[in-house]
Amino acid sequence: MTKSRLYLVTLLVLAGFGVGVSTGCAGKQPVPDSAERDGPGVSAEGRDADGLVPLRIVAINDLHGNLEAPAGTVVVDGEKVDAGGVAYIKSYVEKARAGHPNSIVVAAGDLVGATPLVSAVQHDEPTIESLNKIGLELSAVGNHEFDAGWQELLRKQNGGCFEGDDCTDKEVFGGADFDYLAANVVGEDGETILPGYRVKEFGGIPVGFIGLVLEGTPKIVAPNSIRGLTFRNEAEVINEVAAKLQAEGVEAIVVLIHEGGQPETAQASLSDCGDMRGPIVDIVKNSSKAVDLFITGHTHRNYICTVDERLVTSAYSYGRILTEVDVKLDPKTGDIVHKAGVNEVVRNDDLPADVELAAMVKGYVDSAAVVANQPVGRITAPITREQNEAGESALGDLIADSQLVATQAPDAGGAQIAFMNAGGIRESVPGTVEEGSDTLSVTYADMHRALPFGNTVVTLTLTGAQIHRLLEQQWAGDFPKILQVSKGFTYEFDPNGEIGSLVDPASIKLNGLTLDPSGEYRVTVNGFLASGGDGFTVLGEGTNKQVGPTALDVAIDYFKKNTPVAPGPQDRIKVKK
Repeated sequence: MTKSRLYLVTLLVLAGFGVGVSTGCAGKQPVPDSAERDGPGVSAEGRDADGLVPLRIVAINDLHGNLEAPAGTVVVDGEKVDAGGVAYIKSYVEKARAGHPNSIVVAAGDLVGATPLVSAVQHDEPTIESLNKIGLELSAVGNHEFDAGWQELLRKQNGGCFEGDDCTDKEVFGGADFDYLAANVVGEDGETILPGYRVKEFGGIPVGFIGLVLEGTPKIVAPNSIRGLTFRNEAEVINEVAAKLQAEGVEAIVVLIHEGGQPETAQASLSDCGDMRGPIVDIVKNSSKAVDLFITGHTHRNYICTVDERLVTSAYSYGRILTEVDVKLDPKTGDIVHKAGVNEVVRNDDLPADVELAAMVKGYVDSAAVVANQPVGRITAPITREQNEAGESALGDLIADSQLVATQAPDAGGAQIAFMNAGGIRESVPGTVEEGSDTLSVTYADMHRALPFGNTVVTLTLTGAQIHRLLEQQWAGDFPKILQVSKGFTYEFDPNGEIGSLVDPASIKLNGLTLDPSGEYRVTVNGFLASGGDGFTVLGEGTNKQVGPTALDVAIDYFKKNTPVAPGPQDRIKVKK
């Protein structure tokens, strides 16, 4: 029996991703305490012939609430295989731990957030409960753990009733059995909002696990979700905590971090490094040599690398791969003297699914079906989020259009333009073929997969000059973040121009007329962007803000009223030739 009953009443609350009630801080930076949640990570058994203590660390990252096997497949020896699903993950975890008296299951963040409907409609409690069953012990927080607000993250850790729910007649959610770690996330009191590290003992040897999220989290989550928090530099915090651990006699140190890299060359296998590059490389190089192993995430890539003599691993995404790291601990020095890792695919055609967990997931799925299967409209062809050379997608066009239409009326905001961040569109809308119909059906579940965040739309006033600055900010980060634009708004950019002056102001037009730099325009965006998310700080300067429905509700209403819907034209943003 799960910690929270499956309840249908909450399934109809479509905007249930708000900030939850804080149930109290999960604790200040703790002293090393391996007894707090001992579980299977603590064992006094098992030394090899050389007197060393073998330890197997099983790791996942970026599960994103995929309780069922996701649509994406994994290529193994040139063959696509179905992989993932928590019931299969448990079977593979048990296989990985079999014959290893010393073992532990850990994660590198984004376990929840941007989740499928089956988990999202119950505030991701099903995912936490499933991870409890799998035997997860420690996880770094990821940026998506903050999607519903940091107080809601604490509720997921500690348990309790979701804000707005009536929990009188049902068993209240008990929270995570595992520890979320957030060594570089500091509250207004100067203390970490969650423990920064834990120490586990294996064969009598202490091993420290430090958990962190990327320092750049404020750039990619809604500012209101992290209000009052500071995200410190990863390497600086690692060095501080590593020194503290060493001062307390802990020499074997593992970092769980929600930041990663990307292989830049072809990989010979799922465990190959592929000449990995990215933020994690500098973090490792700038971190204390006391750290032996980095288990990473965030980039949704798979790799096993050696960087600056440290092992750096990542297990792809959505639970399709597990990383198995074997280390050996020296009883004399207490340090790690050997480390090696491999990525293993969680195949759906090899080990059987865990029966108990499979039954739990079926219960979640059946309960969510009342919402998931609701028809919302039809489409003439699959509508993809894939971007053309200008960064514009067919689905992005339609979502921007839906937000413009919903907020055009004077009492709804008086919008003239709408922008949508491409990163907020998580899946394409393929539609389902039905016999006897030349169009494709679209369900609530299809739309939720595309827009899972529960963001409201916000209409605000910007000048023409501010809109120009907004467009230039698309290239202000590490890579272009092209905003999707609504019907009637057009512009041209020069990909070979200078950053900060890529867009010709004369090309920025609304219904064929060039924007007046001093003129005022009503612009609709989602709440994430309105608060300056994704680095679009100009939007934070907007005035006369009016909050509307959720982006999901707006898109569904648009599809219902305009069915059958055709893919967007992808002709609003031009690239200078």
